[in-house]
Amino acid sequence: MEDRGSVGKVLLLVAFLELVLTSLCSGRHPLPILWIMPQTAEPGGSNLTEALLPAVQLALQHLSRQPAPLRNYQLQLHFADTQCDNAKGLKAFYDALFYGPKYFIVFGGLCPSVTSIIAESLQGWNLVQLSFAATTASLADKKKYPNFFRIIPSDNAVNPALVKFLKRYGWNRVGTLTQEVQSFPVVQKDLIKQLEKANIQIALTETFSQDPCESIRNLKVNDVKIIIGQFDELSATKVLCCTYHLNMFGGRYQWLIPDWHQESWWSPSGLVNCSSQSLLKAMEGSISVDYETLSAKQIRGVSGRSPQEYQREYDKWREEAGVESSRLHGFAYDGIWTVAKTLTRVMEVVRHKERYSIHQNFTISQKELGQMVFEAMNETNFFGVTGQVLFKDGERIGTMQFTQIQEGKKVKIGEYNSITDVLELNRKIRFPGTAPPRDQTLVRPQRKEINVLLYCILSSVTILGMLMASAFLIFNIKNRSHRFIKMSSPNMNNLIILGGMLSYSSIFFFGLDGSFVSEEVFETLCTVRTWILTFGYTLAFGAMFAKTWRVHAIFKNVKLKKTAIRDLRLVAVVGGLLLIDLCILISWQAIDPLRRTVEVFSLELDPLGEDIALRPFLEHCENTHMTTWLAIIYVYKGFLMLFGCFLAWETRNVSIPALNDSCYIGMSVYNVGIMCIIGASVSYMTRDQPNVQFCVVALVIFFSSTVTLCLVFVPKLITMRRDPDSATQSAWYQLTQGIKRDVEDTQRRSSITSVVQTSSSRLYSLQTENQGLRRRVMELDSELEVVARQMQDLPQMFLCKEHFGEKTFTTHAGVLGRNKCRTLPQNSRTSRNGAKDINSPEQLQRRLSLQLPILHHAYLPSIGGVDASSASPSNSTSSLSKHAAMATCSYSHVPTRL
Repeated sequence: MEDRGSVGKVLLLVAFLELVLTSLCSGRHPLPILWIMPQTAEPGGSNLTEALLPAVQLALQHLSRQPAPLRNYQLQLHFADTQCDNAKGLKAFYDALFYGPKYFIVFGGLCPSVTSIIAESLQGWNLVQLSFAATTASLADKKKYPNFFRIIPSDNAVNPALVKFLKRYGWNRVGTLTQEVQSFPVVQKDLIKQLEKANIQIALTETFSQDPCESIRNLKVNDVKIIIGQFDELSATKVLCCTYHLNMFGGRYQWLIPDWHQESWWSPSGLVNCSSQSLLKAMEGSISVDYETLSAKQIRGVSGRSPQEYQREYDKWREEAGVESSRLHGFAYDGIWTVAKTLTRVMEVVRHKERYSIHQNFTISQKELGQMVFEAMNETNFFGVTGQVLFKDGERIGTMQFTQIQEGKKVKIGEYNSITDVLELNRKIRFPGTAPPRDQTLVRPQRKEINVLLYCILSSVTILGMLMASAFLIFNIKNRSHRFIKMSSPNMNNLIILGGMLSYSSIFFFGLDGSFVSEEVFETLCTVRTWILTFGYTLAFGAMFAKTWRVHAIFKNVKLKKTAIRDLRLVAVVGGLLLIDLCILISWQAIDPLRRTVEVFSLELDPLGEDIALRPFLEHCENTHMTTWLAIIYVYKGFLMLFGCFLAWETRNVSIPALNDSCYIGMSVYNVGIMCIIGASVSYMTRDQPNVQFCVVALVIFFSSTVTLCLVFVPKLITMRRDPDSATQSAWYQLTQGIKRDVEDTQRRSSITSVVQTSSSRLYSLQTENQGLRRRVMELDSELEVVARQMQDLPQMFLCKEHFGEKTFTTHAGVLGRNKCRTLPQNSRTSRNGAKDINSPEQLQRRLSLQLPILHHAYLPSIGGVDASSASPSNSTSSLSKHAAMATCSYSHVPTRL
């Protein structure tokens, strides 16, 4: 390698000696130029100066054959080796300025660090530098490097071409992948500005230093399809390998990467676990954009040769010198022509000023000369082998070319002219897919809607339910005058039917979504269906519970007061329940109304494999405090249902079918409660499945309403169909009517109580009282027998004074001596002979034998033994009526031993 470097130095020395001798022998005016270049681009690399030297020599030869004034001047190149080292390069530059001649221009510069140091000091030396190899984007800063020019486009020059290419295919969303080395971050920063200026969205900017896989994965997660890469050749294989493993290639992705001119740069290394076939597969279809090294136009330029003719001459010179080709040789060739034309113009201006100056000793300062070179360089405009040579703020406005990897080979697909801002693409461009990929997955919103067939089926079933309810309504209205239907409160039955029909109608509104109505109408339906279902429930169960409350009020009337609860009062009860509903719903609507909300789900890829994704969304009726309002409704309806269950339980023993629906109410509450619990649970769990949710809600409403209506009206239909007459003339009906008449005639008779109060608690108390009275009667019978035996042994006679005209009823207590009796005087008994016979022991025993059965039977009606009518004195035998007057007797005296 050292021998090769020595040979290169010898060749360079010989070449420069030839250039100097040619300029001295030609007799033309010499123009010293400082050529600063490294002998090698990097340690171990090829000698770039050797590869460019044939192009420089060819340019100087072509210049010598040009007409005046170009042929009047000879460029003298003085070489300075920077060695790509800042210190050595700066020393070589200062030594050249100190020991060498007075230079007009600094030519060359490759390594970014060395070039930037020299370019920053040019203004102090009043020099202008023209580089044909430095592409670093940072050198475009004219505040820091005002005297720096370059004939090769900078790295930033590809950004306008990329933006133009993106616009051509309508890609408005891109992502960037940048390596954090060299000048790539600077290029990325300028690219972002260009993209924002063109209104192209930057979806994600990713950077990496070692492993790019995580950054590439992030691009995939964020659905970036168009990716602009900025990385070197060594990292390119890592990027392609990660791309292959993540399946980010093919017709759904488009990579825009730098162009590397080394052949087979994608060959795998030990740093990646991918084969060459995998890398080529990942790279297939990728597009590169870079400056055009040699114009493709068949135009003869400033040298009188076309780019193709120059290429053939350069290859011939290079082959004769035995050096390798360089992709920068065209810029070196055009650079010499730029320097020559610039200095020629400056020298002509100086000669003109010197000729027409009023001063005999005309001189021009170094600063003025530097300014003239700067202005002349800025005005350069000619067509060279690399295209149109034109500067703007020291930057070359050149031509960018686009190439694409097709079947492992680079194919030029177009070019972009920075001067005219025109992008030209040929028909060779092709994409792996059937069309250019989209800049992002095409997201098509897909409403999760209710199936039309399912809606039609459930609507048909609902219509059948409404027809059934209409049939019940017709039956109820037609037979409202019938006693059996009249006793069941037909007006309240109509309210039950109305509530059921409202519940049925809510099913139609629950099935209407955004596929049927607009967003505004859907939001209105959110409120309408809630109100209808709430009112329907209250009407149906409120009327049913009101009927049960009336039965409870009548048959639980312990004081036996006359109770008349008319239908108007029951309607008022239902109206009160509706008023509570109305207050809750109005507050709900005023404070926190229901709104249309949209729930968005995750993307679903198109099953056909196209670059299309479906974004499902579902419409809901929600508000901020949805749980609170639902809890209020559920608690209120729950208490209403519990109260209905209580009334049904209290009136369960009222066995009058025409009046009492407690059994059916209990069954309805049970079915509705179970259906609502199941329906609410399943509906909440399937809120993201509208078909299942609608089916569950509709079936719950349908079955709840149907079961309630059938339990209320089907028994009535069956009873009326079997025996219309006996339905109202049953024994229970006659008994009830008799009870009502007896209660209206007299409310004080204790015998009515046992009939009216049919409840189990009242019957139990009466039975207990009856048993107690029976025991008391048995005790009295025993006492009467003892008194009878004692009366037979009385030694003396008693006289009882009978008070005529007084209606005093003697009871068995009077026999025991509780009545007012007194002993007659002796003279009184002796004066009345008739009384002696009446109060004789035989007559007294006879009277007791007649009175005891009468007393005994008088107590039997009170304990249920014998009917009061049969025990009355008027219905007794003649023998008993003969001695009835004796019962009014009051004894004046009772023996002491009694």
